[in-house]
Amino acid sequence: MSNPAPVIALRNLERSFEQGDVRIDVLRGVNLEIAPGEIVALLGPSGSGKSTMLQAVGLLEGGFSGQIELAGQDASTLDSGGRTTLRREHLGFVYQLHHLLPDFTARENVVLPQLLLGVKRKDAEARAEELLSALGLEHRLDHRPSQLSGGEQQRVAVARALANRPQLVLADEPTGNLDEKTADRVLGQFLELVRGQGSAALVATHNERLAARMDRVVRLHEGQIA
Repeated sequence: MSNPAPVIALRNLERSFEQGDVRIDVLRGVNLEIAPGEIVALLGPSGSGKSTMLQAVGLLEGGFSGQIELAGQDASTLDSGGRTTLRREHLGFVYQLHHLLPDFTARENVVLPQLLLGVKRKDAEARAEELLSALGLEHRLDHRPSQLSGGEQQRVAVARALANRPQLVLADEPTGNLDEKTADRVLGQFLELVRGQGSAALVATHNERLAARMDRVVRLHEGQIA
């Protein structure tokens, strides 16, 4: 039996910036494939290009050369609207800062991305409550972000990222602002939920201990996968 097609495939991905007369090569020929359901840690120190790479994989900005194939589609052949649709249908995001909508409750923050995909509100609310309860937030459904602790806010962000059952979840230092005990708990819940729904994930971190809990570790060094 042949291996399943990768969820994401990066081929010779490059990204450079110009600062005055100086050219800075942030990504230099990155090649990476992630299989369905595989959780990969992207390990590297600050400034190694991890966030830039996640921006590329997330189809969040242009200026890249090379190929990004997501869910079998070559993103380089799509216009802005096509990339937005591809991102919305196949990707989930967890950032170091939770980026929750401050005027909406925990439940509403998880409901909204589902409504954008056309999910009925009743079903979206049931899915939100299911995820938030799995993350231990069943008693915080109607609280706004300002009423939640840092760890609780990040768990809402995890629920939001998983709400539409994305094929690939991108996480950029998702526990970087949390204390060690809370980080361990949030990461454990994140991994359990991602594995439980069969999503793949690419998790950027500089923490070797947290990276070891994932299926595979790739290291980004000077803009290349080492």
